[in-house]
Amino acid sequence: MKPLRIAFFTNYYYPVVNGVVRSVASFREILTEQGHIVFVFAQADNEYKDEEPFIFRYPSLSLPLQMDIAAVIPVSSFVDQLLPALKLDIIHTHHPILLGQAAANKAADLNVPLVFTFHTQYWEYTHYIPFPQEVIQEFLRNAIHNWLKVFMRKCQHIVIPSESIKEILIREYGLEDRYTVIPTGTDLKPFLQADGRAVRQSQGWQDDKVIISIGRLASEKNWETLFRAVAQVYAQHPNMRLVLIGDGPQKQALEELAAELGIAGRITFTGQLPFEEIPAYLKAADLFSFASVTETQGLVTIEAMAAGLPVVAVDGSGTHDIVDNGKEGLLVKNDPNALAFAINEMLCNPQQMKQFSANALQKAKTFDGNRLGKQMIKVYERAIQDKKDNRYVTLRET
Repeated sequence: MKPLRIAFFTNYYYPVVNGVVRSVASFREILTEQGHIVFVFAQADNEYKDEEPFIFRYPSLSLPLQMDIAAVIPVSSFVDQLLPALKLDIIHTHHPILLGQAAANKAADLNVPLVFTFHTQYWEYTHYIPFPQEVIQEFLRNAIHNWLKVFMRKCQHIVIPSESIKEILIREYGLEDRYTVIPTGTDLKPFLQADGRAVRQSQGWQDDKVIISIGRLASEKNWETLFRAVAQVYAQHPNMRLVLIGDGPQKQALEELAAELGIAGRITFTGQLPFEEIPAYLKAADLFSFASVTETQGLVTIEAMAAGLPVVAVDGSGTHDIVDNGKEGLLVKNDPNALAFAINEMLCNPQQMKQFSANALQKAKTFDGNRLGKQMIKVYERAIQDKKDNRYVTLRET
């Protein structure tokens, strides 16, 4: 098989760090190692210098929202001239709007197949648009559902990061065919080789039971549930410490909540860390806990498991695709009391933690990047044939 020439269109790429960026970067690295050529089309950042080859930037503007992101302007005469010369075999978009729409238009113009990865439960983010009235929020959610239906019908294939999201798309959108579940591959080496002892010593955590979590500090990550659970755990384990890796608009509110709950001194906000530092922080912890119920895959949970951490989490989408309750960790309902009970049970049972840790590491190894990259290439090959045969994703009426 000849190497494929692939274009990734994404509204977010470095220097932004989030789950979509991690997935895009991971698959780009995997596919490149397998001999394919991957071009990335993403948002501009005048203060960031790309060190990777074949990164092309569209202009962008800052959004006056709490999301701390830039809106890509999907217009570039340079890209318009460049794309035909790249002789692309496939266009793979990681968003349905902005550059996603540009990707769809370019795929049609160049007569190449369009693949879309459904990274996000987009309807969960309407609260960032400053119209609090429920009637307007409902209108926005309906508009997003209708937009997604129109967009998916332009594609030759949908890539879905987890089984739970697949079930949502089948149930809510009538997705019938041309879809494949492919989670993001994880490079285990940084997590296997990391040593957390220096972090524990430098942070003064030697005697602490460290619970760690990673994510954007925003309401959709359900941090309040985790904080209220941790406050209960602290009453029984005064050497407990919660470490949060990430930043976001809810940071001040979470600091205030920690003070209100009397646990401010037992919570460490690291802010956003460079990716290369995260494996050592994970290795410095004893337990990974996560309360989000809006994940499409839960990449950070996979990474925590790759560091050998047992998991205690809310049983939400994405997470329960990765963690088998009672094997790699404990999954509970979305309730602070239930989460606190499970964390306490784990901390009081070192032998169980040790077994869950070993199981977590073994499960993480199933997310082998090389195997998942080959699955993605099979998707591309099918999409190329479907484009030749004028076949598109079909949705039944719901």
